Amino acid sequence: TNPFEIVPAAGMEILGDIDDSSADLAMVDDMLKYAYKFIGVRYVRGGKSPKGFDCSGFTSYVYRQFGYSLSPSSSTQFTQGHKVSRGELQPGDLVFFTGRSSRSGRVGHVGIAVDADPVSGEVTFIHAARGGIQVDRLSAPYYASRYLGARRVIGK
Repeated sequence: TNPFEIVPAAGMEILGDIDDSSADLAMVDDMLKYAYKFIGVRYVRGGKSPKGFDCSGFTSYVYRQFGYSLSPSSSTQFTQGHKVSRGELQPGDLVFFTGRSSRSGRVGHVGIAVDADPVSGEVTFIHAARGGIQVDRLSAPYYASRYLGARRVIGK
């Protein structure tokens, strides 16, 4: 045996390259910080710029700044990426809701998950609402009754 050989202590295996998931987490963190810069920007129907956003205009604009192309339509965004269950939600995932009529069953609104607490199940999301860009809770009665599902565009 070589007395100069470096052997990691038990449980301290030598790590390889940083995996893609670490890079994805860093990018999502940067993306959410960027999205927060627009808090208070006014709602504009069909808006796709910092002068004013609608919901899908906001999500597609934010994602585009990080190299991801999303449809300008919330219903089409609902087909992009991978479906994730509510219990699997992570920051950066897109969350979808019906329009004003919760009984329609059709996508009419989208936001970006900001935080997902695995213990309480509480999810907060940033989105373009009638009051402008703001953060809300998925558990709020208005959103809880309209929630349709979520998609993950960044990562796996």
